[in-house]
Amino acid sequence: MTTSPPPRPQDVEADVDVVLPCLNEAEALPWVLARVPDGWRALVVDNGSTDGSADVARALGATVVDEPRRGFGAACHAGLTAATADIVCFCDCDASLDPALLVPFVREVRDGTADLVLGRRRPRSLGAWPAHARAGNLALARMLRRRTGLRLHDLGPLRAARREPLLTLGLTDRRSGYPLQMVVRAADAGWHVTEHDVPYLPRTGASKVTGTWRGTWQAVRDMSRVLAEAPVRQGAHR
Repeated sequence: MTTSPPPRPQDVEADVDVVLPCLNEAEALPWVLARVPDGWRALVVDNGSTDGSADVARALGATVVDEPRRGFGAACHAGLTAATADIVCFCDCDASLDPALLVPFVREVRDGTADLVLGRRRPRSLGAWPAHARAGNLALARMLRRRTGLRLHDLGPLRAARREPLLTLGLTDRRSGYPLQMVVRAADAGWHVTEHDVPYLPRTGASKVTGTWRGTWQAVRDMSRVLAEAPVRQGAHR
């Protein structure tokens, strides 16, 4: 895990909510929440944890949102609808990604140079990103390029955008396809989407989605279904 200090209060923008979908991440939560920049609100969306994750999050000062309906998309969307800040960020809650890396993402959104900023994961060790998960992600990125024209390399969970435009996208997927649907519908709406390299660390605990070939295949199926959707034209929001 990175040992660099989190950004100082004077180095970050205020009025930001960070959505952290959580399913049995009690072990990772202390590090993750300590990395959220001062002045930002951490929204830990508990998705049916049985290890006391919600209690750990509350004890560490996070706002806990309960989402009993299982699914990564269900947790992410519950956090988005509970958010009140102008800018909303998303980050996994397993310590594989550092929330402090979102600071330049937020500045890019606030400055108007991008509407949606994504993190391109760069593994820091051989075990950080299993080969099957990487292969599935690469295949989806290629399909996304054919569908939207966006030349992205990753569909990772680290991202930032303004809350109200996100809500206008009308996201409906509540499983693994949620992150991809966000990008597809943003592209259909004419958003400017950018991508920046971020270090990807070995996660704490077992993966709920891409830790196995079966989980990866299910995620690919969910996302392939999203790519097959007809374009939804919301219109450019800028």
